[in-house]
Amino acid sequence: MQKNDGMNYAPKGKPNPVVKPGEFIIAAVALDHGHIYGMVNGLLEAGATLKWVYDRDPVKAEAFARTYPQVTIAASEEEILADPQVHLVAGAAVAYKRCELGLRVMDAGKDYFTDKAPFTTLEQLEAARSKVRETGRKYMVYYSERLHVEAAVYAGQLVEQGAVGRVIQVTGFGPHRLNAPSRPEWFFQREHYGGILCDIGSHQIEQFLFYAGCKKAEVLHSKIANYNCPDYPELEDFGDATLLGDNGATNYFRVDWLTPDGLGTWGDGRTVILGTEGYIELRKYIDIARDQSSNHVYLVNKEGEYHFEVNGKVGCPFFGELILDCLHRTEKAMTQEHAFLAAELCLKAQQMAMNIN
Repeated sequence: MQKNDGMNYAPKGKPNPVVKPGEFIIAAVALDHGHIYGMVNGLLEAGATLKWVYDRDPVKAEAFARTYPQVTIAASEEEILADPQVHLVAGAAVAYKRCELGLRVMDAGKDYFTDKAPFTTLEQLEAARSKVRETGRKYMVYYSERLHVEAAVYAGQLVEQGAVGRVIQVTGFGPHRLNAPSRPEWFFQREHYGGILCDIGSHQIEQFLFYAGCKKAEVLHSKIANYNCPDYPELEDFGDATLLGDNGATNYFRVDWLTPDGLGTWGDGRTVILGTEGYIELRKYIDIARDQSSNHVYLVNKEGEYHFEVNGKVGCPFFGELILDCLHRTEKAMTQEHAFLAAELCLKAQQMAMNIN
């Protein structure tokens, strides 16, 4: 796991299989973003069997096969889509190509699991919604900052248990380290990556909807800027937004590419969940100047003040739940409506900010 490189951050946990070997077959297609490794790790730990990999760049496919020697490198994407054994295709394509890959996967009768952001335009979102209705397949999204972070998982359990009462506000901070020389060309092209609120902002909006239990929300305000990257004029290195949920809960979040070199990880990701009877603070990847370990949860309520260090103790149940959802056609891991709503709101936040600018 690359602690200083968010693009190749691929968490590993303890195996907790929900199926036997060979019962749920997966493939990886389009390895443009390093998140594909985290996606596959999570599925394998939940018991999936990795059969295929394909990328147009054979170097990427060969590197993937070195990490997962059980995999077979396919000669084409079509070879994978034609395999009736494959249940799910995981992909981390260039952001603006994620939807078209998903449409092909669903047309082939398979479920799709994509890196965030799942879309770069509202037109893509509507095409995916239509295809889900047409085929009955899943278009699931790797919102990793909640799904693959044990502190975030534990916070969800605390909220569900009523530890802070009714959630009325979620505040999120998603700073990232740029590492510009290591980034591919598409990363700096707005049409290809979708903009900062569409991209890493999607994590923040998804968390708000989940923790606050919102079924709908609206974007009240958003903005974007390039403060510190004159060499990359299409890169937005700062963005923030305010949202209002259908149940009255509010959200403010800030995302940026301004992580200083002195930080011991790629980003000081934090979330504060305010309830009517207490609050939770997540220090996801580091507790600065105190503890270099990850997954710190702070809880304050009427019973007292608590600090939980949950690294390696909670697990990430999303992946096992997703496998079972695909097999049983249920929606325990994440509803399709929720996945698409988070995507829609980040696209609208980006659009609003671009219109203001």
